[in-house]
Amino acid sequence: MRSNPFRRKIEYLLHYAGVQLDGPHPWDICVKNDRFFRRVLADGSLGFGESFMDGWWECAQLDELFYRLLCTRLDAHFSSWADWILMLRAKIWNLQSKARAFQIGVRHYDLGNDLFRAMLDDELIYSCGYWENASTLHEAQAAKLELIAAKLQLSPGMTILDIGCGWGGAAKYFAKRYKVKVVGITVSEKQAAYAAHHCRGLPIEIRLQDYRAVA
Repeated sequence: MRSNPFRRKIEYLLHYAGVQLDGPHPWDICVKNDRFFRRVLADGSLGFGESFMDGWWECAQLDELFYRLLCTRLDAHFSSWADWILMLRAKIWNLQSKARAFQIGVRHYDLGNDLFRAMLDDELIYSCGYWENASTLHEAQAAKLELIAAKLQLSPGMTILDIGCGWGGAAKYFAKRYKVKVVGITVSEKQAAYAAHHCRGLPIEIRLQDYRAVA
C-alpha cells in the first residue's frame, strides 16, 4: 500500500513535523486501517480525530504528536493543483460521506434496544464510565456525566448540543439535574424514537439528523 497516493501525501506532510508513519518514535503514527489516509485528506482535523476514535491509527505519545502537528502549519504545504485534485479524490471516495451517514444507525444501533439493555446501564449510555470511586456501572456512568458537566460548567438556562445522543440518557440527566435545554442528534431511527419517549416532558429536542446538517 506504500504506492497509495493518499499515503504518500500524508507522509510528505508529516515529515515537516518530524512524524513518521509506522516509525520508531513514540510520537509516530501507527496506521491500523489504510482508509485513514483518504479520510484525513477529505475531512482534515475532524477526520484525523474521528479516525483515531475508530481505531484506525495509534500513537504511544499523543501529546508530543499533537504538539508537533500544531507547531507545524501543515495546511500551508497544500500548494499545487495536484494536491487539490488529490483532496478532491479523497472527498469523492470518502466512506464517511453524508450520503452514508445513516448506515451506521441501520446496521448497528437499529439491531434492537433489547440487545443494548442487556449490555448497558439503566439509562443506555453507550460510552466509557468513570470508575475512580464507582462500584457499579450505573455509578460509573453518573460519575462520568458529572465530570462532563463540571468541564462544561453547566448552569440553568444553557442549551447544549449532544452529538450522537444515543438513547437520550445523558440529555435527560443534564436536563433534570442542571436545568439545561438539550438538542440531541442521532442517525438511528430506533434511538431517536426511544430518546424522544425517554425524555418526554423535559426541555429536550431529539433529531434524526447527521451532525454535519446541524444549523
